Amino acid sequence: MVRVSILLPVFNDAATLETTLSSLQRQSMPDWECVVVDDGSSDESAEIVSSRAGKDARIQLLRRPHAGLIPALNAGLEACRAPLVARMDGDDWMHRDRLARQCEALDADPALEAVGCFVRIFPRQTLTDGRRAYERWLHSLGDPERLWRERFIECPVAHPTLMIRRECLAALRYRDRGWPEDYDLLLRLLRSGPVVGNVTTRLLGWRDRPERLSRTDPRYALDRFTACRAWHLHRDFLADHPTYILWGHGRTGRALRKALSELGHRPERIVEVHPRRIGNTIHGAPVVPPDGLADRPPYPIVVSVAGSTPRGEIRASLTAMGFQEGLDFVCAA
Repeated sequence: MVRVSILLPVFNDAATLETTLSSLQRQSMPDWECVVVDDGSSDESAEIVSSRAGKDARIQLLRRPHAGLIPALNAGLEACRAPLVARMDGDDWMHRDRLARQCEALDADPALEAVGCFVRIFPRQTLTDGRRAYERWLHSLGDPERLWRERFIECPVAHPTLMIRRECLAALRYRDRGWPEDYDLLLRLLRSGPVVGNVTTRLLGWRDRPERLSRTDPRYALDRFTACRAWHLHRDFLADHPTYILWGHGRTGRALRKALSELGHRPERIVEVHPRRIGNTIHGAPVVPPDGLADRPPYPIVVSVAGSTPRGEIRASLTAMGFQEGLDFVCAA
């Protein structure tokens, strides 16, 4: 029986695909299949896969006219037969124990619908400070509860590391809403609670290159992440709450407030520590200091500040006031 279907979309990945496929064939767990969806490549990607498939029956090639990543993913999902689906990209590589370790994690906890793993982003010499910070943040999400609490900060799982129960992925599928399809999938999945975990070992080499979709596709622009985050807050934490409290009105908080207002949510008050803002009114909401929450207002609180250090301080302050994260407040960068 095939335990894992590896879902691998490719588009003009000939320069890196040999390394990717070799890393699959070196897996310590042999009972996998790999569904490679060639999305109309104009290079030798399909030929490379076809050559490998001729020598390894576990690899199958689906060739399609170029339609983009999301149609390719959904087409590949239809061909996946195993109860678990592992994502992979054509320019990354996986540690030989990745599939085995992730299967063990899902077997050990039936409440989990999916698991990721830690990554090493490469090449290191060209990494920006932002990518290094994102890698560190991913590695701080070692347990399902922490990962769930951080879901509105960034995409909490590097998507090429995801292994998910096929039944769950088939119900959700990938969709194009004009924002990152991987973040959208994770937020829909996490709406039901802490059902995604992590294997706390670096089991995937995640290639960072200028031509990655996350660098070139407008769906991955910062404002599209904000739109995605706001929509899921609207459907999740702020469902049935048109009024909320916003903590933070710097650039991050302003962008989120605007996106939420387009979905029918308005802040009842805005919490700030900036002395020039306190006492003013922003879009009809009074700006108050942190002790302006002493009356325990009956509104959900959205903390929208950049930086893990200030978020940690705000979390501590809210917890000391008796607010419970996930129930009374969330952090959303």
